[in-house]
Amino acid sequence: MKRSAKELLRAAWRQLPFFVWLIALWMLLWGQFTVMAFLTGLIAAVAVTRVFRLPPVQLSGRLNPWYGLVFVVTFLFDVVRGSLLVALQVLDPRRQPGAAIIAVQLRTDDDLIMTHVGVTASLIPGSLIVEADRDRRILYLHVIGVRSDDDLDKQRDAVLGFERRIVRAVGSRMQLEEVGVAPAGGGQR
Repeated sequence: MKRSAKELLRAAWRQLPFFVWLIALWMLLWGQFTVMAFLTGLIAAVAVTRVFRLPPVQLSGRLNPWYGLVFVVTFLFDVVRGSLLVALQVLDPRRQPGAAIIAVQLRTDDDLIMTHVGVTASLIPGSLIVEADRDRRILYLHVIGVRSDDDLDKQRDAVLGFERRIVRAVGSRMQLEEVGVAPAGGGQR
């Protein structure tokens, strides 16, 4: 079955963010932001996407820069806060920090969103993804600094907050409804 030039162009446009991400990742790995690093990153991105023929990831086609910025700012705040909390727990010889494995049921059924939430949760000091159940949309996290059921609920709420902010930044209208946020122009926010 032959695809028209318009369909091929549309598919390439949808994959453009991944090419840009692969090139940026290449440049970050080499620690160089030069034309040569860009060109070798482009070659690497083309090679990776052509050699490892993974199915194309379907993006929502929606990007909200404001909520993207909100996500980045709150993520950076959480990283600093988590670093300080872990440092305080390590330096306090009187008490051992409590630890637990918690399960967080995500509300969206999207592999890309689940991956973003898992990576975000793992990058916050004090929590680490130990397993992801894709079929049931459950992330299992090892968390430290928990002493009560309220602390466990706060950890779950934090992960669901990551999911909500990610969906607000890049999710589809259906995903916005799944996380309890009405799409723009339709009721409450």
